[in-house]
Amino acid sequence: MVQTLISTRNETVPIARGGWLDALRFIVAFLIILHHFQAAGPHALAEMLHPVFERGGFLLTNFFLIDSGYVLMRVYQRSLERGTMSPGDFVLKRILRVVPAHLILGLSLVGLVILGTSAGVGPRNPEWFDWSQLPAQLLLVQSFGIPGGLGWNAPTWSISALIGCYLAFPWILKGLSRVGPWTALALGAGVYLAANEATWALLGHPVWQMPMKYGFIRALPLFFLGMCLAAFASRAWIHPRLAGWTLFAATAAFAGLQWFDKNALASIVCISLIILAAGAIPVLKPSRLIEKAALVSFSMFISNEVVRIAWFGGVNVAVARLGLSEPVQWALWVAGVAAAVIFAFAFHFLIDDPIQNRIKAELKARQTRRQRVAAVTGASQTA
Repeated sequence: MVQTLISTRNETVPIARGGWLDALRFIVAFLIILHHFQAAGPHALAEMLHPVFERGGFLLTNFFLIDSGYVLMRVYQRSLERGTMSPGDFVLKRILRVVPAHLILGLSLVGLVILGTSAGVGPRNPEWFDWSQLPAQLLLVQSFGIPGGLGWNAPTWSISALIGCYLAFPWILKGLSRVGPWTALALGAGVYLAANEATWALLGHPVWQMPMKYGFIRALPLFFLGMCLAAFASRAWIHPRLAGWTLFAATAAFAGLQWFDKNALASIVCISLIILAAGAIPVLKPSRLIEKAALVSFSMFISNEVVRIAWFGGVNVAVARLGLSEPVQWALWVAGVAAAVIFAFAFHFLIDDPIQNRIKAELKARQTRRQRVAAVTGASQTA
């Protein structure tokens, strides 16, 4: 019975764009925006509606980190194993994917703060714009125990941590390629639980609640878990109907758990099942809209804090000077959330995507030149 639902003999479902995995990336990115914006209205949503709007942020970041490991493993596993992409090329490609957008938005935020302060409209919370915190954040080293990174575009700590994960990715891949799918699944769960016990014992925190300066320690077990899920998914066929029901049940369980408390470890199980199930559902009719929305999710994640600071900096001045009513303030809050999404789409299509297209073209040309040199060298040696 089990073999008819999960099998290592059948051909697995290839990863594809425009399906459930892409939809989940956009949904999670939007929920992260709500989390970051929830306290910017007349009343915090966590106080007015439910604490999940505040406490759920770390779980959304967990999803982002697990999903990153899963997707990268599914996309790059074969090319790295076959040698058509070197570990160095992989790391370079991933770093160039995140650094340009990070620097553009980080420096834009610096310019915004300088212009606002010179115009007499300084930040309402100047402690979050301490210049001593900025260098580590701009250099994306704040997650490796290096002081800095608080305030400014603070969510970039996870981008910093992911760079460490990118460096570890080729070596983890080598290890996982030597084990079976069920062993990989057990390793993912075992390593995460072991990391949790270790951080409790050594640092006094669960792994999912590590301080920002230890962000890499928090991110790597989650990223590794995502890779292990992908190692299982790439070699185990899951019946589409089972995958669909698992996606529904795990999502419902995840939402139900958050209603009562954090339930961090149980929530990790739900997130893992959601990602595993979403990747096992065949994409029979890819949606271009969902695909584009998923591509914008990175811009939504990295830009929403900058938009929040800029938008509500202006809103706070307007409220103080014009005495705006609470309904008007809520309307401006909704408009701010919409502005974060619109800005992310504009940033992606007008700035980030063109830059990435140029980088991809240059990397492809670089690879072609190396292949030509290797071919010429090989021919001369043969002669």
